[in-house]
Amino acid sequence: MSGAAVRNRIGGALKLLTRNRYRFPSAAILLVVIALVATGCAGTSPEDGGGEGGGELTWAIGGSEAAPGGVHREIAAMWNEENPDTPIRIDRLPDDAGEQRQQQSLELNAEGSGFDVLGMDVIWTGEYSVNGWLESLEDVRDEIEEVSIPGAFESATWEGELWAGPYNSNAGFLYYRTDLVDEPPTTWDEAVEMGLEVGKKEGISPFVAQGAQYEGMVVNFLEYYWGAGGELFNEDASEVLWDEGLALEAVEFMRDSVENGFYASGFNTFLEEESRNEFQSGKAVFLRNWPYVYGLASDEAESEIAGKFDIAPLPTFTGEGTISALGGFNNAVSAFSDNKEAAKEFVVWASTNEDVQTLLGQSSLPPTMASVYEELQDDPVMKLLGEVLPDAKPRPPAPTWNDISVTIQQEIFPAYNGQKDPQEAVEAVGAFLEESIQE
Repeated sequence: MSGAAVRNRIGGALKLLTRNRYRFPSAAILLVVIALVATGCAGTSPEDGGGEGGGELTWAIGGSEAAPGGVHREIAAMWNEENPDTPIRIDRLPDDAGEQRQQQSLELNAEGSGFDVLGMDVIWTGEYSVNGWLESLEDVRDEIEEVSIPGAFESATWEGELWAGPYNSNAGFLYYRTDLVDEPPTTWDEAVEMGLEVGKKEGISPFVAQGAQYEGMVVNFLEYYWGAGGELFNEDASEVLWDEGLALEAVEFMRDSVENGFYASGFNTFLEEESRNEFQSGKAVFLRNWPYVYGLASDEAESEIAGKFDIAPLPTFTGEGTISALGGFNNAVSAFSDNKEAAKEFVVWASTNEDVQTLLGQSSLPPTMASVYEELQDDPVMKLLGEVLPDAKPRPPAPTWNDISVTIQQEIFPAYNGQKDPQEAVEAVGAFLEESIQE
């Protein structure tokens, strides 16, 4: 069995254990890691093509764009054509970002050389660098910084040092049905009023988004909280700026949206794809999701609403401006790679090559190269991103972000679903944020 196949099997077991962490002791999770090392998955075998003596690079990245026919594979093919002596292949990770992180962490904790290039969610930078898992990119900093949009470049740094190359950015959009709604709402109150009225008339759900207990729900909650004027930390994450009043406003809006029917039935089980499918099949008035949805929902062969929707900035509570979470992926070089120089060349190339970045944009994955946005202004997705990205807010790429996210999930999810007092939930999050900066 290949290293990748065993990692997938171990990843599935780890997923089961971590989702049931109150029933399984931490020692059980440790045994999974030990099993990974014992089975020889820490490194790659010759058949995997990533060890010493081979020129091939392995790019560990997840999501549908890494699937056969996806844009990441197109980009890998472009590199391979230009660099036949150091070709790159994709080791496809799961679609869920948490599961991607788990599989990468298993390999990196074991100091395995199976991954040369790491496709990383923008929030993992601090954790990975502090753990000693990344090769510094300070020597190529100027080359990358001069072409990257500021927010994306910032997400690839930690404590002033560059640890990754910005690859694709992301920002949330409001998708709305143009055959049912004349103008998109600018406030959440307007969205509720319009969604309930049209939804009742048409017999469809007013609003779908990412409400399941995972990182996507955290992003949705933060967009409400930031949209109300809240902040998590100061600029260098040395001081907590958590505002319990604004956080309570955000949670109560979510709770009210469940009770008044603004949120679709089953909202608390939706991830990106579930919410996309609901909207794309014509079963919702509004959708909060990422830019990748635009091309899929425009496909007349696959979508019930092709030509019947448009995109707009996300509403805020005041109606002024817009706030979106800054998402996306960066590429980094594993500290345990056997071919670091070639891996670094690939990372720089993917960040600075205009053809690569243009292809990402044409695939509705927001590029990080600033000049590409000027070239793609006729594309409605790129045009809106040009408006939204300057005000998009990154989740802090702190080493403790995963623990912070888990705490927000454990507190806010039951609070908005009526299973916990919202005031207690926001107080618990604030207390944990304070603890996180003391560590």
